[in-house]
Amino acid sequence: MNTLHIIMPVKDSLETCTLALQHLLPTLDSPKQLTVYNDFSSEENTKRLSVLAEKHGFNLLHWAEHTQHPSPNYLLTLQHAQTKALNANAHLLIVESDVLVQTDTFQRLLQEVDNQTGMVAAVTTDRQGQVNFPYQYARKWKKGRMKTSKRLSFCCTLLTNQFLQKFSFTQLDTSKNWYDVFISHKSVELGMENYLLTDTPVVHLPHSSRPWKQLKYTNPLRYYWRKLTQRLDRI
Repeated sequence: MNTLHIIMPVKDSLETCTLALQHLLPTLDSPKQLTVYNDFSSEENTKRLSVLAEKHGFNLLHWAEHTQHPSPNYLLTLQHAQTKALNANAHLLIVESDVLVQTDTFQRLLQEVDNQTGMVAAVTTDRQGQVNFPYQYARKWKKGRMKTSKRLSFCCTLLTNQFLQKFSFTQLDTSKNWYDVFISHKSVELGMENYLLTDTPVVHLPHSSRPWKQLKYTNPLRYYWRKLTQRLDRI
């Protein structure tokens, strides 16, 4: 098996998303490998996404046409994507809209998949090549395929078909917003192996689609106050 079903969740930040697509689309055999999930972007940005989809040929799903649940809709996205990947007998590859992949990123992720692999992620860096959020814990790791029980972010991460068969995303906690921590640990719990590729960097422009999360670094007290009072960013 070497097929990929690739998804990109999007919430506004169209400039960053467009840049991410410019890096991603040329690496695909077909643009139909990619599904972009528009999670209640503004009307203007929704129109711009539709123009991009028509121009480049990738699949585009507008959650506003399918649910009244407010953004973020990561749970719905994961559940829908899992079904599509399983139906296609494919691995699921998640690329965030603030991540710039390289021409060989997907090939290198695929090369590291074996029968015991649950997840494989590309390490993230800034534009200067320094490892950045969310993989600061790996800054001093050596280069290569590093087995880990730590959380793998969904910045640029492959979830293998065998893992998708073992765990249904319908079992995820509906009260949460994000699921990378839980899913990473579930993969290990099920006896599978997770890897971070520290020699396969992708550029990450953190929190471009949700600028308020920058407060975590510039004004932590305000960030945690908003997180507590508005029940945001639940993991």
